[in-house]
Amino acid sequence: MLLTPLDYVIIFGFFVLSLLIGLWASKSAGKNSAEFFLSGRNMPWWLLGVSMVATTFAADTPGLVTELVRKNGVSGNWVWWAMLLTGMLTVFFYAKLWRKSGITTDLEFYELRYSGKMASFLRGFRAIYLGVIFNVITMAGVCLAGAKIANILLGISQSEMLLYSSIIVVIYSSLGGLKGVLLTDFVQFLIAMIGSVWATIYIVNLPEIDGLSNLLSHPNVSAKLTMLPDFSNKEALITLFIIPFAVQWWSTWYPGAEPGGGGYIAQRMLAAKDEKNATWATLFFNFAHYALRPWPWIVVGLASLIIFPSLDSINQTFPSLATEMQGHDVAYAAMMTYLPAGLLGIVLTSLIAAFMSTISTQLNWGSSYVVNDFYSRFINKNASEKQKVIVGRISTVVLMFFAAIFSFYLQSAKGVFDLLLQIGAGTGLLFILRWFWSKINPYSEIAAMAISFIIAVFFFINGKLESPIVEIAGYWQLITGVFVTTIGWVTVTLLTQPTDANTLEKFNNLIFEGENKFKNVGFKIVGFVTGTIGVYSFLFATGNWIYGKTTLAIILTVTTVICILVLRRIWKFIS
Repeated sequence: MLLTPLDYVIIFGFFVLSLLIGLWASKSAGKNSAEFFLSGRNMPWWLLGVSMVATTFAADTPGLVTELVRKNGVSGNWVWWAMLLTGMLTVFFYAKLWRKSGITTDLEFYELRYSGKMASFLRGFRAIYLGVIFNVITMAGVCLAGAKIANILLGISQSEMLLYSSIIVVIYSSLGGLKGVLLTDFVQFLIAMIGSVWATIYIVNLPEIDGLSNLLSHPNVSAKLTMLPDFSNKEALITLFIIPFAVQWWSTWYPGAEPGGGGYIAQRMLAAKDEKNATWATLFFNFAHYALRPWPWIVVGLASLIIFPSLDSINQTFPSLATEMQGHDVAYAAMMTYLPAGLLGIVLTSLIAAFMSTISTQLNWGSSYVVNDFYSRFINKNASEKQKVIVGRISTVVLMFFAAIFSFYLQSAKGVFDLLLQIGAGTGLLFILRWFWSKINPYSEIAAMAISFIIAVFFFINGKLESPIVEIAGYWQLITGVFVTTIGWVTVTLLTQPTDANTLEKFNNLIFEGENKFKNVGFKIVGFVTGTIGVYSFLFATGNWIYGKTTLAIILTVTTVICILVLRRIWKFIS
């Protein structure tokens, strides 16, 4: 489909606005590294919360949801819906603690919590491991999704798309720092929500779909509507429900859903005005990410089953789509080709915005690790603030380059999702307990990181071989990684010495201010349970309103309101 002049005007206008924001924010961002990476620690909860949501709406997110719906129905989304528990744990137990720490990046935590040369080594190594290697893999997945969208909607190659988009996103990310990222995230989120909702309404009313009732009753769709897995299907029950709830949410490390908080979520909590703003921001993020945003993508995914009932039907419609880019995740972009002029421009802009939002955040976050936790900590301890900002901008360009290159070695959104989960398998419990269990030390973290990475690399290479060394289902790979890694780091913890008493005392005094670590833990547990039930109730109330199941929708809506009232009543004890 060729874009009209109106579509190009909309897209061009967004690019200009993004660059102007970057230029405007560059004046303050260039002052020092605290401004560049944390925007002066003076950001309000609503801006930080929206930024978290915008970042998790990557170019690959609609494709991932569409792929899950096409393969496993609506219930396929439990592989990421279950991570709400991880997010709520951060809200009620860790957001306040992160803001109290006063650090610049979450990697500074290592030299705050641990002592000695191993603490320093851990901080420096994690800076490269997470800020560069892990970060590049994450961004590569987003680049791949953006390339698929561009190939279908614009007819340009992966190389062309990455060249054009990289130049723009690198310019405003390197100029404006975190403040520029936050402001563009806000604009991008508004465009993304308007575009996805409007596009969904238009697609549902296409002649081929003929309205919501016909969509839901169509034979290709009706069997895909259930929000809970088929409990009679053992494999679906295990992979979509049991493992995510019993194992995945507390044991795996995944960008945006780190047990105990971390990554760019921690960066935004650290940039908050105070502890209350950090907590509110994280709560809003979890509500919007899991309950407010998914249904437009789900409905489009269901509609795609009518217009493109099989993978072959997509490939036949788009014969120019490269073989390595084919997959169910491109169905979302394929559905966008049915949009009229103007609306197509808005939706394409929203997808570009999603791409830029995630990439800009990952670049700023990754460069903060490179500068704060590697360069100024080990390479140039006397680096001036100007030098730190320069290195931050250079590392932004380098990270983008390697992410673009690595994207050519990936194939699907679900594949990237599974790879990242496997790399972090078994490390989650450590991140949850290290604030409270004094026995945990740098060797615990090194063991967890090394074991999980080795297992992930083995399974990744094994899966690429024509004759695999072992034949093992994906969910057993995850369970194996979790079990072996957890046993490994716990064993190392018990066999090694804890951090020295002075460091632990200083840490506890700073974070817990001399009070009991478990103060108000009962209220926090109630908040965690209530918040989780409230978000799930809103998510499924929305789904049942769409399905026309009024009674159940009303019950779930009332449950949501009750949860809100309970949280308001106990909020003073947890924030």
